Amino acid sequence: MDRYSVSRTKRSLFYLMMAFLIVGFIIAECILPSERSQSVSDNNITYEGSFTWEKSDGEREAIEVPGRYDVKPGDTMVITTVLPDDFNANVMAIRASLQTVRFYVDGSLRAEYDTKDTRPFGKDSASRYVFCNMSEDDAGKELRIELTSHASNYSGVVNTVYCGEKSDIWTNIFHNSSRETIIAFFIFFAAVVSVMFSIALSIVYKTHFDMEYVGWCMLLGAIWMLGESKLRQMLVPNASVLAAMCFVVILISPIAVSIYIDSIQGGRYTRVYTCIEALAAVNFIVCTALQLFGVCDYIETLPAGQGMLAVCCAVVITTFIIDIIKHRTLGYRPEMVAMIIALVLVLIEAASVYFVVTMSGFFIGTGLIVILFVNIIVTIKRISEIEYKRQKEESDRLRNQTERVSLQMMKTLAATIEAKDDYMRGHSYRVAEYSALIAKQLGWSEHEVENLRNAAYLHDIGKIGVPDTILNKPTRLTDEEFAAIKSHTVMGADILKDITLLDHLVDIARNHHERYDGKGYPDGLVGEEIPLSARIVCVADSYDAMKSRRIYRNALPDEEIRRELLDNCGTQFDPQISRMFVDMLDNGMVVIDEDNPAAQGYRDNAAIESVADKFISEVMKTMSSQEKADSVDYLTGLYMRSRGQQVIAALMQDNDGCLAFIDMDNLKKVNDVHGHKAGDRALKLIGNLLAKETENETFAACRLGGDEFLIFMPYSDRASVESVIKRIFEGFESAREADCEIKEAALSAGLCMTTKGAMFESDYTKADKALYYVKQNCKGSYFFYEQLLADNKENTNLSADLRNVAKLLKESGSYTGALDLNYREFARIYEFVNNVGDRHNHNCYLVMVTMNTLPEQLADIEEIEKALDCMEQSIRSKIRKVDVCTRYSSMQYLIILFEPQENQIPNVMERIFMHYYELCDRENFKPQYEYIKMTEVK
Repeated sequence: MDRYSVSRTKRSLFYLMMAFLIVGFIIAECILPSERSQSVSDNNITYEGSFTWEKSDGEREAIEVPGRYDVKPGDTMVITTVLPDDFNANVMAIRASLQTVRFYVDGSLRAEYDTKDTRPFGKDSASRYVFCNMSEDDAGKELRIELTSHASNYSGVVNTVYCGEKSDIWTNIFHNSSRETIIAFFIFFAAVVSVMFSIALSIVYKTHFDMEYVGWCMLLGAIWMLGESKLRQMLVPNASVLAAMCFVVILISPIAVSIYIDSIQGGRYTRVYTCIEALAAVNFIVCTALQLFGVCDYIETLPAGQGMLAVCCAVVITTFIIDIIKHRTLGYRPEMVAMIIALVLVLIEAASVYFVVTMSGFFIGTGLIVILFVNIIVTIKRISEIEYKRQKEESDRLRNQTERVSLQMMKTLAATIEAKDDYMRGHSYRVAEYSALIAKQLGWSEHEVENLRNAAYLHDIGKIGVPDTILNKPTRLTDEEFAAIKSHTVMGADILKDITLLDHLVDIARNHHERYDGKGYPDGLVGEEIPLSARIVCVADSYDAMKSRRIYRNALPDEEIRRELLDNCGTQFDPQISRMFVDMLDNGMVVIDEDNPAAQGYRDNAAIESVADKFISEVMKTMSSQEKADSVDYLTGLYMRSRGQQVIAALMQDNDGCLAFIDMDNLKKVNDVHGHKAGDRALKLIGNLLAKETENETFAACRLGGDEFLIFMPYSDRASVESVIKRIFEGFESAREADCEIKEAALSAGLCMTTKGAMFESDYTKADKALYYVKQNCKGSYFFYEQLLADNKENTNLSADLRNVAKLLKESGSYTGALDLNYREFARIYEFVNNVGDRHNHNCYLVMVTMNTLPEQLADIEEIEKALDCMEQSIRSKIRKVDVCTRYSSMQYLIILFEPQENQIPNVMERIFMHYYELCDRENFKPQYEYIKMTEVK
């Protein structure tokens, strides 16, 4: 759900209104008169009487208050005054600056401030306001104030003396000192929030933020400001501790500043800052030890701490100047500007200690606020950059993970393709390993070798788009089939084009069949135009192809492989790579772990492996069931032609045996006379007989199509083969005698003895020739091709041929039409009639009869077969002997009418349809026809 956003117009009006309120408030406070009570002004609460300094030698000197006078550290400065006759103040007060204070009225101690019993260490009391209760009864009496300090900076300091109401004095103090205190509190809480927020960010984003170090610097500054605040005695129970913290802050501040500056400068000057941090730490330890042992107070060793801070500032400024000169400030320019401003203000604050004793951190607070503001902006910007980087990394991670899964799935698909052929199984893995060995020998890095290994694994992924019947065809490929094989390179490149995780993927998939002489495919690249990765895989692919068995041959001997690699240097293969690979073969360097292909791929991603394993398992199950469904003839239960030839060719590679080409004679006559159901029974019969023989795993049989079958028997002796063939023939003969409708059917067989590793195509042709001899001379029997050669009977007597042809033609002419023609024979006759018609101007017509199912009628298979049988008989009985017809599809017939009158065609078709309705009482079908003049077809 998208987040709702307030309109820009509404936001702009609101911002304008708020700006007006803030600016109006500031202007009003600046120009309008103050409403503070005049009774609390400095003039009303300041004691106006004169003071006399009573020196230790008895000399008296009139002095101005406030002021500073020459008093030795540790000596007590005594000042006196005579209270006026109209004196009526409730209290008198003075600010003690690291001084012990005593008030005497007429020689009697009225008030005393001394922290010797409450301060943790040191000689002097912390600075604070000291109040002495007075009354109008004290008018005209002598007031004596004693001030004692051991600090040279503060001995002899006399601050303003106040008199009046205590609340009025405090109001005046708040009026003059609250600004710095408020700033200090703001900085303190901002520092705490900054540190906590930075630590939280560090935990979340697993990195440190400079704002944390800014927070620590701000925290030290805030403590110093609170310690110097004139309201200090109201902020904490023990002001002496807070006062001591002021000095500690000054001593350790170089450490915090150095850490922060070193961080924003990226560690370029780490050694320099480390030295400063070490010196500051040593200075802090020494000063603290002197303080604890009562040797020197912090105030006395303060110059050392301030000097250390000055050195730190000087180093920071120097590094800034160096970075500016070397143009290295781009990464921290805002922080640098803010830090320079803050350092200037800190130096002003530090110097003020010696000139203005009432300075209490305003400049430091301002500098810290500047640094805070800048670092908030920088931190927000950095968080934005981190988030962008994180999102990009997450996006890249997801993309890489997706690509990894895709690659693993593609590897799985490659393995799945290979799993369908025992001879190709493991080919992609071996090519990948051989390619990796070559790349290592060429000096490629480990990362490059791994990329090549994974890319080479997918070199044949495009074969997923090539039909299995072509990939696994045991006989010679046609030009069209070879073109389909070659297209796998382009298809593979197209499949992999969007995968960016690995290098070389597209180059290898597309170009691994390019030849060095430019005669390869698909692009005909020459020499080094072919990517190096593809040239490597070309050698590895060819080597594995020669070393592996194929359905049509055994693996080549090692010496022949070596000779092929050398003979094709510079023609098929890159000469450098092929010669180097031959050297590797000679030195025994081409060794791979052929038993562990599953170990390859992305071994570090168990989830992907698990998904892939599950995926390939499911795919293999699906493939197995689908392959079985697609490759089995449902009528006979035998393999169909393509799959059967593959299985038989594979068995021939491992076994001696015999290849038998079996044909059922007179099947067309059975179909014509008794219907297709009778013919189907005959086909099922031979299917059952062959299936019974092939229960042994080394037997295989298939239906080639129509009435032709092929069986392989793993027997090397003719006697065993004849035993099987006779058993099949006798079984068929016995069943035929029991079924009068298939009595005309018979079996003929041509046989060829094969040897282990023989070429399937060659022996298949020989068995076909033997069958041809049987069909011409001795139908209903079997014959060996070897007999044909021995008896020199390949060329049959011409007169016997002619007699057989005449007999067949006579038998064919005994029917009304030509329904015993299959579609191929019908097509030949169509071509012949069409040519005759063109030459002699005969008018011949092609008629298509379609059996349409009536709407809302659902016919079962038996009704369909019955209707088709009736239509077949009607066509045969109602067309002339010169006309030809065939069954075109499951619901259509084709008829060639030779020279009819066109206006008579409807009458011919009406006779056929009327006869159909007489034979078939089914009303589920409505026959329709359409015709065209054959000479009009271009």
